[in-house]
Amino acid sequence: MATLQNIRTKGPLLVIVIGLALFAFIAGDAWKVLQPHQVQDAGEVNGEALSAQEYQAMVEEYTEVVKFSSGMKSLDDEQTNQIKDEVWRSYVNNKLIENEAKKLGLTVSKAEIQAIIDAGVNPILQQTPFRNPQTGAFDKDMLKKFLVDYAKMDKKQMTPQYLEYYESLHKFWSFIEKSLTQSRLAEKYQALVTKALFSNSVEAQAAFDARVNQMDLLLAAVPYSSIVDSTVVVKDSEIKDLYNKKKEQFKQYVETRDVKYIDVQVTASAEDKAAIQKEVAEYTNQLAAADVDYTSFIRTTGSTYPYVDIPYTKKALPTDIAARLDSVSMGQVYGPYYNAGDNTINSFKVLAKEAAADSVEFRQIQVLAADAAKTKVLADSIMGALKAGGDFAAIAKKYGQTGDANWMSSANYENAQVDGDNLKFLKAVTSLGVNELANLSLGQANVILQVTNKKGVQDKYKVAVIKRAVEFSKDTYNKAYNDFSQFVAANPTLDKLTVNAEEAGYKLLERKDLYSSEHGIGGVRGTKEALKWIFAAKQGEVSGLYECGESDHMMVVALAGVTEEGYRSVDQVKDQLKAELIRDKKAEKLIAQLGGVKASSIEQFKSVANVVTDSVKHVTFAAPAYVAALRSSEPLVGAYASVAQLNQVSAPIKGNAGVFVLQVFAKEKLNEKFDVRAEENTIESMHQRMASRFVNDLYLKANVKDKRYLFF
Repeated sequence: MATLQNIRTKGPLLVIVIGLALFAFIAGDAWKVLQPHQVQDAGEVNGEALSAQEYQAMVEEYTEVVKFSSGMKSLDDEQTNQIKDEVWRSYVNNKLIENEAKKLGLTVSKAEIQAIIDAGVNPILQQTPFRNPQTGAFDKDMLKKFLVDYAKMDKKQMTPQYLEYYESLHKFWSFIEKSLTQSRLAEKYQALVTKALFSNSVEAQAAFDARVNQMDLLLAAVPYSSIVDSTVVVKDSEIKDLYNKKKEQFKQYVETRDVKYIDVQVTASAEDKAAIQKEVAEYTNQLAAADVDYTSFIRTTGSTYPYVDIPYTKKALPTDIAARLDSVSMGQVYGPYYNAGDNTINSFKVLAKEAAADSVEFRQIQVLAADAAKTKVLADSIMGALKAGGDFAAIAKKYGQTGDANWMSSANYENAQVDGDNLKFLKAVTSLGVNELANLSLGQANVILQVTNKKGVQDKYKVAVIKRAVEFSKDTYNKAYNDFSQFVAANPTLDKLTVNAEEAGYKLLERKDLYSSEHGIGGVRGTKEALKWIFAAKQGEVSGLYECGESDHMMVVALAGVTEEGYRSVDQVKDQLKAELIRDKKAEKLIAQLGGVKASSIEQFKSVANVVTDSVKHVTFAAPAYVAALRSSEPLVGAYASVAQLNQVSAPIKGNAGVFVLQVFAKEKLNEKFDVRAEENTIESMHQRMASRFVNDLYLKANVKDKRYLFF
């Protein structure tokens, strides 16, 4: 009662307090609404952001294009990563060119694209299904027919398979049209750049002379390796001076990070292997006992190689099975045995062997009516007409199909997923005789099938294979996880990881200059979360334990260093600069050594300590000479030889692998006529290749930001 009385007496105050709290709550949400939405961007080009949703849509679009054009149903991680990178690269390049084209007023009209389609020679068009079966060339009429048919098609009357195909093909063509526009714009911009680069008769003559004038020479050299590095003193001030001279070479346009990490891969223990061996032995006994439903039985064994009730060629079988096949009699079981090549325990039973055609030509008529009963009646009617001598192609055309024959070889279906209607269809194709007919009920439709030809007879086998990977058990994984998690918990700093990893049985690995655009760490799959952590962490921090790979890896990562966008520090390039200074100091010493020899021939240098001699023929100014004695390509050999006097010994020359002197003993000119126009064309082609790198220059100026690692 006292409490209630207190509430009553303080009622007005509570109302005010609660009111203020509610206002704060509502105002807070209102403030969030009024604030600009935090757009999650996957990247940025020239200040224009690409949202994660837009990028994902482009990845999905290109993924479908790749799957459609390749015939693949799904893509693995590596293929998906390649698609992501290609989409990003294309997006950036297109944006860079679009930005420049807009400034110049460059556009691509619909009429231009139609002209490209009409011409039909663009390489992009050759990647489409609209190609003439006889010539293989792009056929614009096939494209037009498809677009007309697509516009008129009644989706309700089409089978799901055909509808899916037509939709996929239409999306594919839309992508091709967009690609044609983008590539044409790039061609126009590049043409402007390349036309700004031209050649003249003076340059043409110089290029001709550099190629046709050849020299034969003798050479004496002292390799830099003849002087021990530790005997050369390099001061820090010298390193700093060289750094300042070459600073622009060390400019970094994207931030990178140095990491140290431990990657633990869990493998099967001896007990795990013994347990799998025992299971396979038991299954092998069952396999040998009697005939069974091999498809179901092999599935229950956990075999990585499924059984398909169609004869396969030997090359379709696992290599270890194929190698043992000829030593096994019909109906005999071989195994169990361990195969180190794929870390599996195996056994197999040879069920059948026959000589069969490897390639089969067939044609078909698809039959689909209002319902299953009417479909069956119509299919039976067509089958009856064909058996009575009806023309297959004419009947096919009556039902809107060509009835053309197609070839199929074992490579088209071996080791693919074959079951259900696919298996039923393949069994019919491979078992029918030439000119035989079959009426197959497949899903909602029927297919009238006729084999028209066979060729390439070879041995084929039915083999039931038990192939079990030697995998770790749950207990083995748990033990490895517990051990590693305890180590990570006990070593929360980079210093402790470094000191204690080896003693605990772990190897501390290192990776310098890791980019956020990469897809993982150390080649291990599923390390995206670790990558995100790396680019959010502070130097010296250690991550938690990541489970990754194919659920068979564990990883801990430490951030060892950050190289920010800008210039690399002197310390980061110190070793590189020191090596260059050591080489220069060695060169100074060797130049003085060789320069002190008063010689009129290369022969007189043979008494110099550590000298090597060589003869080099057909040297030109246009190409660097390879000096076998130095095991090095030496561009200065051709440069000096092209202006050297016959039989005179040159002054010492600082090369890539040592200091050398040379003596030209023969000069000749190739029997080639100077064609100024041909030379100019060659030079202009070289300029065009150089101009194709313009995208790199645009990229460096566009302030490109790649933040895909945050989402993908």
